[in-house]
Amino acid sequence: MERPVSSEIFLFEGFRFDRRGSLIRRVGGTEASVAISPRALDILGVLVARAGDVVSKDEISAAVWPGRTVESSNLTVQIAALRRVLDQGQSHTSCIQTIGGRGYRFVTPVTRVERQDRGGPPTMPPPRLSIVVLPLVNLSSDPEQEYFADGITDDLTTDLCRISGSFVIARNTAFTYKGKAVDAKQIGGELGVRYVLEGSVRRSGSRVRVNAQLVDAQTGAHLWAERFDRESGDLLQIQDEITGHIASRLRAELVEVESSRSLRERPNDPDAVDLAMQARALLNKPPSPEQNERARRLCERALALDPNNVDALASLAGSYVTSFHDLNIGDWSEWHRQATDAVNRALAIDPQNARVFLVKSRVLAYSDELEYRGQIEAAIDAVETAIALDPNLAAAYGWLARLYAKAGHPERTASAVEQAMRLSPRDSSMANWLYNIGTAQLQMGRYDLAIAMFRKSIAENPALTISWANLAAAYLGAGRELDAHNALVELRRLDPQPKPEQPDEQLQLMRVQLGLLRRGFWPYTVNGRDHRVFREALRAFQHAEDLPQTGIPDRDTLSRLGIGIRAGG
Repeated sequence: MERPVSSEIFLFEGFRFDRRGSLIRRVGGTEASVAISPRALDILGVLVARAGDVVSKDEISAAVWPGRTVESSNLTVQIAALRRVLDQGQSHTSCIQTIGGRGYRFVTPVTRVERQDRGGPPTMPPPRLSIVVLPLVNLSSDPEQEYFADGITDDLTTDLCRISGSFVIARNTAFTYKGKAVDAKQIGGELGVRYVLEGSVRRSGSRVRVNAQLVDAQTGAHLWAERFDRESGDLLQIQDEITGHIASRLRAELVEVESSRSLRERPNDPDAVDLAMQARALLNKPPSPEQNERARRLCERALALDPNNVDALASLAGSYVTSFHDLNIGDWSEWHRQATDAVNRALAIDPQNARVFLVKSRVLAYSDELEYRGQIEAAIDAVETAIALDPNLAAAYGWLARLYAKAGHPERTASAVEQAMRLSPRDSSMANWLYNIGTAQLQMGRYDLAIAMFRKSIAENPALTISWANLAAAYLGAGRELDAHNALVELRRLDPQPKPEQPDEQLQLMRVQLGLLRRGFWPYTVNGRDHRVFREALRAFQHAEDLPQTGIPDRDTLSRLGIGIRAGG
């Protein structure tokens, strides 16, 4: 049988595969043909053409051995031969994944390139989000510290692979540049990547310093640089902290850089990946109605071009959640339905996508308009899954902190926020993370600490109305009635939407909420706009106290809560 002839060329992790019958390994600027059977190449052609999909054994057999019955062991032998070549002796998960009872999936990112002419090799643009992590240079006087620099390099390579859509050169290839003076542009050309991450490690006395720089491999321009200083206590812990921090920062930097690149290079002809990247960059910024709408339109355009673009689906779902969670605009039930649909579609395509699980958690946190209880335990499970899939997803820790507070585990909130802040110490969500700690302190009756956290949150974002509302409650709990009143006045100035209460009436409502909270009944609503959650908590308290379950803070209920009756009440 003649093997399929195609003009397509596929690039993946140090290899170039030509479906006309050649597999080239590219290392350190040199290329060498790989000796492997034609049948194995046929199988590789089937798998890379459908990279990311599960391809059944029957489908492979029908494509490679048409019209013949082949022993399953034959396919197994050929797959094993491919793995020996492609995995390059590494112990990490193979690029060909066995899906029990179903078939095989090629899991390494693949770039498809059309041959430009029949007389020579194609022009091969580097894949988007393609990067090599060069071995960090050990600047310490002690050569024994070489292992520490190499360990950070290895961990960064692994962590960057978790970024959705990334193409990361394998560790064994990257280490061929160790100790060599080669500039980023040459490396980019040799490995076919857009970005080079380089840096150094210096350990002196009790201090460890790591410098990292992100370089554009096509222009040689430095795009981002940062220095990390840590006390050298537990080196493994320091290694985890530094690599997590760098990976988290690079996630946002690469998305922003790629978004700007696509706008600059293809302003009139963006593809689905360009559009999804631009949407993601917008959603990484503090939300506004106009910005959120732009992101949604970009996602819709991306999905019109490629309905299976998982990043676009994740961002689309995120834009819907932002509408009803952060911006409180539009038809909540419609946004919730659309977000759920986008999440389900994304997970059907990529069931291991951390970012999609984070958005799923935000959807699950609500079961009705503005109600934060929702399927709270399911929401926690989803965000913990996101963290298991990508331990450097700073936003996931910040969101988990909020869920812990809402689920009645305020003692867990601070540690989750601390991890988020370690990974992204200058994050645009910092005000929300500080608010989460404040809410936990408020729940635990630590009013002075809560006040301090809410004030820090407001310093980060003075327009964050929910921090003003809870600052008023913390002041009230601390007995600072005038400060509480003034905080509510400022809240009403920032958020002039009609409310049923004047500041003094709202203070009385907060007294009841705090009283319920002290007794273990969750009473909070969002900015006081929807009192259903409050009424349900009040009824539960009244039931426990053998009072009529009116859901109204009447005289007997206020008395049991230890709250004085206002004049005229």
